[in-house]
Amino acid sequence: MPVIVVANPKGGVGKSTLSSNIAGYLARKGRTVMLGDIDRQQSSRNWLKQRPAEMPAIHCWDVDENEVARPPKGATHVVLDTPAGLHGRRLRNVLRNANKVLVPLQASMFDINPTMDFINEVADMHHEGRLELAVVGNRVRDNTQAADRLKEFLDTLHVPALTILRDTQNYVHLSAHGLTLWDVMPHQVEKDLEEWAPIVNWLK
Repeated sequence: MPVIVVANPKGGVGKSTLSSNIAGYLARKGRTVMLGDIDRQQSSRNWLKQRPAEMPAIHCWDVDENEVARPPKGATHVVLDTPAGLHGRRLRNVLRNANKVLVPLQASMFDINPTMDFINEVADMHHEGRLELAVVGNRVRDNTQAADRLKEFLDTLHVPALTILRDTQNYVHLSAHGLTLWDVMPHQVEKDLEEWAPIVNWLK
């Protein structure tokens, strides 16, 4: 069973948005998806409460950081949303059964430097290569100096930098109703789906 962890030690980088949309994609593909949330804010859990019953089902995984070693039975995929400040023993516990880790990163030096340290920490914990680790630029405004710096940084990474997701209100409007990019007509979010294509390929 694939266990996909969305993690970054920084807060406010879009972990819950990525987690919910990954779960939404998998659910739309007919998978039995469990979405877990070990962040104290419980953003993903609260998002699930808003999800319309007629949408492809995403099940809630009642979990905390001390109980993530046993993914629930009956699920084909697990997506785990994580808190800020995840390091050391807590990080190791979260990664114990993970198959993939996706690290969202915003275009700020205050985000880039801690994220680089976090990537190295994850890589050191799983030096045998069992874990697939990738980075995604998130909430990035085109044609800005910050975006240019982020692209330069992504080019230096020793792990895959999948894509850069733009800063758009589409995510805000959809999440308010428990929806994802895959729950609306494609033409409404065409550009966003194009940006997500590399993430989708990585998930397969």
